[in-house]
Amino acid sequence: MELKWLLYVTLLALGTLAVRAHDMDDDNDGDDVVDIEDDLDDGIEEAEESKPETSTPPPAPKVTYRPPVPTGEVYFAESFDKGTLDGWILSRAKKDDTDDEIAKYDGKWEVQDMKDTKLPGDKGLVLVTRAKHHAISSKLSKPFVFDTKPLIIQYEVNFQNGIECGGAYVKLLSKTPELNLDQFHDKTPYTIMFGPDKCGEDYKLHFIFRHKNPKTGKYEEKHAKRPDADLKTYFTDKKTHLYTLVLNPDNSFEILVDQTVVNSGNLLNDMSPPVNPPREIEDPNDQKPEDWDERPKIPDPDAVKPDDWDEDAPAKIADENAVKPEGWLDDEPEYVADPDAEKPEDWDEDMDGEWEAPQIANPKCETAPGCGTWQRPMIDNPNYKGKWKPPMIDNVNYQGIWKPRKIPNPDFFEDLEPFKMTPFSAVGLELWSMTSDIFFDNFIICTERAVADDWASDGWGLKKAADGAAEPGVVGQMMAAAEERPWLWVVYILTVALPVFLVVLFCCSGKKQPSAAEYKKTDAPQPDVMDEEKEEEKDKGDKEEEEEEEANEEKLGSDADIGSASQEEEEEEEEEDRKPVSEEEETVNRSPRNRKPRKD
Repeated sequence: MELKWLLYVTLLALGTLAVRAHDMDDDNDGDDVVDIEDDLDDGIEEAEESKPETSTPPPAPKVTYRPPVPTGEVYFAESFDKGTLDGWILSRAKKDDTDDEIAKYDGKWEVQDMKDTKLPGDKGLVLVTRAKHHAISSKLSKPFVFDTKPLIIQYEVNFQNGIECGGAYVKLLSKTPELNLDQFHDKTPYTIMFGPDKCGEDYKLHFIFRHKNPKTGKYEEKHAKRPDADLKTYFTDKKTHLYTLVLNPDNSFEILVDQTVVNSGNLLNDMSPPVNPPREIEDPNDQKPEDWDERPKIPDPDAVKPDDWDEDAPAKIADENAVKPEGWLDDEPEYVADPDAEKPEDWDEDMDGEWEAPQIANPKCETAPGCGTWQRPMIDNPNYKGKWKPPMIDNVNYQGIWKPRKIPNPDFFEDLEPFKMTPFSAVGLELWSMTSDIFFDNFIICTERAVADDWASDGWGLKKAADGAAEPGVVGQMMAAAEERPWLWVVYILTVALPVFLVVLFCCSGKKQPSAAEYKKTDAPQPDVMDEEKEEEKDKGDKEEEEEEEANEEKLGSDADIGSASQEEEEEEEEEDRKPVSEEEETVNRSPRNRKPRKD
């Protein structure tokens, strides 16, 4: 019992200290040093002082960076670890139909280390400026031709400052005689556009390809369906993410983020608008006939309004049974002029008109049921029916909803191999962003999945490993948080003490059993001996009851035998009395010595 009360008092004291320490921390939120000496008692201070220095988390293991090297044939690979923009061309173009002040592609690009990098020496391409047009591109080692091998494009993006509105997608620029990377702009023909894009709360991961109509020769953009996965984290967590697009010759595609599939489908079935147009279209010259009846229901032409139908009856009428409440002030208005109001000194009646005091609620009406002219309340009119309308019946002339007839689509074609797109010969970034410092790294374009995976392992994989090694464990994070907010130590103590208290409370709060030593000090039998004695006494009592029952039965039997024997003797005596006796026998019988005692 003493232990239980001690735990109660301890928890109460610690809870009080936690509240006081938390309030003190809120009051000193802007101070450089948090003073908790006045809030924690000597016991907590000693716990703070006695904390071992080994509580500081150990230094994270160091991850050494080495530039990734392609392990197979690639069409393009760029890690920017040389620290220069060699091989990249900055656009000097201007956007059409835009003011000259913002039409130029004058946004800045630089090769930099990533902010808060855990891999010294790992550099990347950074979009430095905001609210400007940016365009930069680079040639492939050779043009990519869509034939029998897959296309894999992969690169890394880190929104170091988050992202408000802007994109981080790449364009694979089509191989055309007119391609001039120095004049790369938003209308430069591209084959594929792929990558993240965000504005407002709309988070996108684009996959768009330009498909050529084999009949007209015109190009049309085909957009992949939106992913079902939640993409918000990739834009907000300020971590480096790996974006991968895999296109296969069988027209299937996969979109991966951090080597996890977030979208997949088929170029023939999962693009909008569809690659192939419909075989039939609605005839644009077909017109609906004038007598075409699309009404499934019509008013009954034979219906007649009933004679007692009053269309002029009002929906509401005054309640004739209502009675004006007692104390109603008919002569008092609901609002009166404020007697305390005064005309402003700068009030000009010529300009502002005649001044009137503002209206306030009549104080006399506060205690009365109402003021002003009393009117009966309105109730629903039981005779109201509204405007009469004939009932609706099925239209015998109903022909259904008219649709124009179908005709063969003159522009129909069937392209069963949309994978065979226009070859491309360059990769480019053409972006507008309201956020700066978007980090790009480790571009690769190849045909083998293993080559892309090795490249990812040597680049993005190292970043992920370094970030994971630098992040403290759960214990380390708790210790760091307690260093910033010392009152958390009280929370930790309570978190540990409460389960212990509950265990002790449930385990030790029962009735205390005497120990064996205490039994030895007295003559009192121990529990097991007492139980045995009780059982023996019970058995003994049962045996005695059985013996008594048997004795009673025997007694009853003997009584019955005695009764029957005495009855027989009496009968014999009666018979002997009936026999004649001689004089001698009678004399003997009359002798006192031979006289039998009387039976009652």
